[in-house]
Amino acid sequence: MGAGDERRAPVSAAREELLARVMDHVAAHGLSDASLREIADAVGTSHRMLNYHFGGRAGLVAAIVEAMEARQREALRTLAEGATSPTEVMRAQWSELSRPELAPFVRLFFEVAALALHGRPGTEGFLADLTEPWLALAGGLAADLDAEVSADELRLGVAVVRGLLLDATASGDPAAAGRAFARFLELWDGARVGPAT
Repeated sequence: MGAGDERRAPVSAAREELLARVMDHVAAHGLSDASLREIADAVGTSHRMLNYHFGGRAGLVAAIVEAMEARQREALRTLAEGATSPTEVMRAQWSELSRPELAPFVRLFFEVAALALHGRPGTEGFLADLTEPWLALAGGLAADLDAEVSADELRLGVAVVRGLLLDATASGDPAAAGRAFARFLELWDGARVGPAT
């Protein structure tokens, strides 16, 4: 959770429906410097309603990021069901994240990350929660698979996925990024083969 969570309006069905519409729009068109009024016009509501539900543009940005992260973590849990190894989970996650339909959401993730690096309002807490929740989730999934995976190995996996997603997005060549990820999995898996110490 970000530092501004206590200022957010209570969750309601209307807020969630509005957030879903905003996320669809922002994923397709980007966040950039669009004003709250411009976003409101694009999704067929008023800036007053966005202010009411999210406390302004900053709160809306924070809500988008929070929802994106929650969706991605839930997707990873689902992908891990029935898997037999961490490598299998990582391969399934890459296949999911590199689908063309998810490209707008991947772009949005990096857009919000860039805004957070510049300390833009509404992104408080994003950098603090960028990696640790993923490491905790991945560690739990590895334990469920009775796999010994170190914290450093988990962090490496998160970093490689993100780096190659950025490469695929920037280069427009997801196939090349996919080949690089497959090679990474070979190296990562090979380095972990052997008796546990």
